Amino acid sequence: MAQQKKKDNNGDAVSIRKQLVQACKRVVIKAGTRLLVDASALARLVEQIKTIRDSGVQVILVSSGAVGTGMTSLGLKKRPKHLSEVQALAAIGQIHLMALYDAECRKHGFQASQILLTAEDLRSRGRHLNALNCIESLLAMDILPIINENDPVSVAELKFGDNDMLAAQVASMTRSDLAIILTTVDGLKKPLPDGTLGDRISVVHGVSDEIRGMARGTDDASFSIGGMASKLKCADILNSAGECLWIADGRDASIIRQIFNGDDVGTVFLPDHGKIESKKRWLSTFAKAIGTIHIDDGAAKALLTKGSSLLPSGIRKVAGTFQRGSIVEVCNGKQIIAKGLSNFSAAECRKLAGCQTSSIHDILKCDAESEVIHRNNMVVFHGNVK
Repeated sequence: MAQQKKKDNNGDAVSIRKQLVQACKRVVIKAGTRLLVDASALARLVEQIKTIRDSGVQVILVSSGAVGTGMTSLGLKKRPKHLSEVQALAAIGQIHLMALYDAECRKHGFQASQILLTAEDLRSRGRHLNALNCIESLLAMDILPIINENDPVSVAELKFGDNDMLAAQVASMTRSDLAIILTTVDGLKKPLPDGTLGDRISVVHGVSDEIRGMARGTDDASFSIGGMASKLKCADILNSAGECLWIADGRDASIIRQIFNGDDVGTVFLPDHGKIESKKRWLSTFAKAIGTIHIDDGAAKALLTKGSSLLPSGIRKVAGTFQRGSIVEVCNGKQIIAKGLSNFSAAECRKLAGCQTSSIHDILKCDAESEVIHRNNMVVFHGNVK
C-alpha cells in the first residue's frame, strides 16, 4: 500500500523533499510541449536551469516542443493525423527550438547541445553505451545536453510513446538522482466520489494499483500526447531502478527553484530500495525480452526472497523461440517477476524443465552452465510489473 502525505500534515513530506534535493547531484528535467509554446516560457526555463547548475547540480534537459514549434512556424492550429506530416513538422520545428535554446543558454554563459534518440538506441546495448558516454562527456565539459526523440526517423515500434517515457529512460540510463517532469497539473490528486479531484498527494512510496487508479488524462491533443497514466509508468521505471520522480506544474515560473528549495509542490515518487547496478538497470528498463520462462511457486520464492539463480528444476513451461544469451522474462502465474539472460535456448529449456542441475550434462549431451539464468545476469521485480 502506498503511503501518502497530505498538505495539512506535511512535516515529514517537506523533510523528505529537502533531503532529496540536498543529496541531488544530477537531475533530468522534462519540459512538455504545452510549457514551451512561446519564447518567454523557454527563457524562464533556461534561467532556472542556470540557477541549479550554478549550485553544482548537473542538468540534463529532455525537451518536447519540436512538433508544436513546427506547427507554430507554419501557422497550423491542429496536429496532423498522418505520421509523415507529424515527422515533417518535427524536422521543421527542431531547428527553431534548438536555436531558441542556444540563444538563451549563451545569454547565461553556457552552451547547449542536441541529442536525438529513438527507443532502439537505448535497447541496443552498444548504442545505449554510446549514448551514455556522449552524455557523460557533455556533462564533463559543463555543456547542457538537450534530448528529444528523433521523430523524423521514428516509427511506431521504435518510439518511446511520449517524452515522459524518454525522460524516465534517460534518467535511468544516466543514473540521475532525480527526474522532474514539468507538466500542466500540480501533481497527483485522489479522485473523489463525485468525480472531482481532491487534495494533491505530496509523497508516494511505491506505485500501487490504488495509485494507478488515480490517473487522469491531462493533456490537450492539439499539440501533445501523454497524461498522468504515462507519468505513473515513469515512476515505476525510476523507482524500480532506485531513483525518484517529481511531477510538478511547469506553468509556475519559479517551479524548479521551489523544487530545489525543498518546497511542498507537486508529487514525489520515492523508491523502496537503493540504486541498482548498470547492467541490471539496462535489463530492467531497456532490454526487450524475446521469450518467456514460466516457473513454479518454489522457484519464484527463491528468486524473490533469497536472491537465487534460476535453476532448471523450477521451470514449468517455456514460451517463444530464443537462443543461448537471449533476454527472457520469468513469470510465475500471470506476474512477471524477473528478466535476464538465458544460458540455454528455448528448446534446451524445454528439455531441462523440472530436472535437477546434476542431470543437465546427461540430458543435453554437452558441457553447460548449471543455472538457466545466473543471478548476476537477472533483475528481479519485487512489485507488480505493468
